[in-house]
Amino acid sequence: MLRSALAASAALLLSAAVAHAQAPAPPGPTIVRGKVVAMTADSLTVKPEHGGPNEKIALAPTWSVAVMKPVAIDAIQPGSFIGTSEMPNEDGTGRSLEVHVFPPGVKMGEGHYGWDLKPGSMMTNGTVGKVVAGKKGSRELDVTYNNQPPRHITVPAKVPVVQITMGTREALKPGMPVFMVVQKKPDGSLAAGSVSIGENGAKPPM
Repeated sequence: MLRSALAASAALLLSAAVAHAQAPAPPGPTIVRGKVVAMTADSLTVKPEHGGPNEKIALAPTWSVAVMKPVAIDAIQPGSFIGTSEMPNEDGTGRSLEVHVFPPGVKMGEGHYGWDLKPGSMMTNGTVGKVVAGKKGSRELDVTYNNQPPRHITVPAKVPVVQITMGTREALKPGMPVFMVVQKKPDGSLAAGSVSIGENGAKPPM
């Protein structure tokens, strides 16, 4: 039951990213990052991280909470399915800004596509192959996705690494930082099926 719930939460979290990965060059997923300033049973009002007017997001009746729990870099193992926002290097490799490890058996958003954590950043979701210990506690990964050649990614030692775990609605409170992949409706309103929070109210690193 827990595994199914985790899979559903992860699916909702990255459903927009999946669509983005499978199309040739559509707009990237619509992302909301910020702090909750108000909430009802079916909506959140969020103050955006980088300023601008507050955004109201409608919540689906089945909305869920995903908790990003910090884990050691050793949690990235051969066979792990991960997502990592990364900065591309000139030689075609990548350097992680953060890594989120999906629950066992959950594979969502597979691919390599544009992201907005930093200007020019990308998101890579795939299966970890070879893992090599690098300098000063870093890791060197080969990540495969969509039958493409492995992408080589360096994970610096101090980069946040989190495990996606299932949370409860009660854990979400005003004042908390949140991350959401949202759907933008034709009328301009926003809707979401999942809300990501950090453990103990920390900011989700995605």
